[in-house]
Amino acid sequence: MFNDNGSFLIALFEFFLFFAWFMCLFWVLGDIFRSRDLGGGAKTFWILFVIIIPWLGILVYVIARGKGMQERQLDQAKEMQAAQQSYIKSVAGSTSATDQIASAKALLDSGAITQDEFAALKTKALAG
Repeated sequence: MFNDNGSFLIALFEFFLFFAWFMCLFWVLGDIFRSRDLGGGAKTFWILFVIIIPWLGILVYVIARGKGMQERQLDQAKEMQAAQQSYIKSVAGSTSATDQIASAKALLDSGAITQDEFAALKTKALAG
């Protein structure tokens, strides 16, 4: 298959280019589908352009729409973080400051915490 070192290096370089194109393809396709300012026809055009003329399509896409790629990625990350935080809050259950103070008072009455610890818990509940 490989007659000399040159053919092996060329095959290695071709594999690298294929892998790099594949990574860029997923990166660009993800951005195309994430983009809210493109309609269905424009998305179809970009997908076909990137797949039919691979390297040129990716380069033209990055030149034409590259500025907004990071913004769209950051927006998606913020949305995911907000969704995760709201899910954690819904699962953990929210307790009001009154509930927290009542719980701390029960601990104080049972002798599990001191008056100073109760005051610190009360301050924390009223602040947060």
